[in-house]
Amino acid sequence: MIRAMVVDDDALVRLGLTDLLDHDDDIEVVAQAADGLAAIEQATAHRIDVALVDVRMPRMDGITATARLRALPHPPKVITLTTFDLDEYVYNALAAGADGFLLKDTDPADILRAVHLVAAGSAMLHPSAARRLIDRYHRTNRPQATRAREHVERLTPREKEVLALLAEGDTNADIARTLGMRESTVKAHVSRILTALDVTNRVQAALLARDADLGR
Repeated sequence: MIRAMVVDDDALVRLGLTDLLDHDDDIEVVAQAADGLAAIEQATAHRIDVALVDVRMPRMDGITATARLRALPHPPKVITLTTFDLDEYVYNALAAGADGFLLKDTDPADILRAVHLVAAGSAMLHPSAARRLIDRYHRTNRPQATRAREHVERLTPREKEVLALLAEGDTNADIARTLGMRESTVKAHVSRILTALDVTNRVQAALLARDADLGR
């Protein structure tokens, strides 16, 4: 059972997301919060597997809350929720440790899929519009491009192929099919990639790959 938390200052959004998640037999919403500070308190009081966190909230915004949640002794995975025009805030949330993000008009089935993927240790960079947000931000803000390329050069050619697909939001199963590998082999490659790039999750690896223009 995936233990989830919904964090949003809009009571109707919290109610809607909670109702959606609770209708999935494998997800249980065990906590709700109206701002980042309350989210930290709830995550300390309850074991949370996945937190859906809004970006703009009073007292503590979702970006700060993401970093604080990920720093807890038993950190939940974090999916950031945002509206379409908040690309810079989304990027910062991912850099703070979020495992993915969703636009608030995402199809309900994709929201459930995201929770399952993130809980299983993967990431959610879909839908494609969300990836375009990252692309647009990187085209105008690339001060770390040189550092990113240096990190990517640490990888083997095969690891670069895996990273390029990972940066497109592919799951381990997708990468295995594309490259003709076993899924367990892909998982091992991803683990080595995260270590070599000095990042903590797939989303941060994907962002670094995009900084380095890998696969473009």
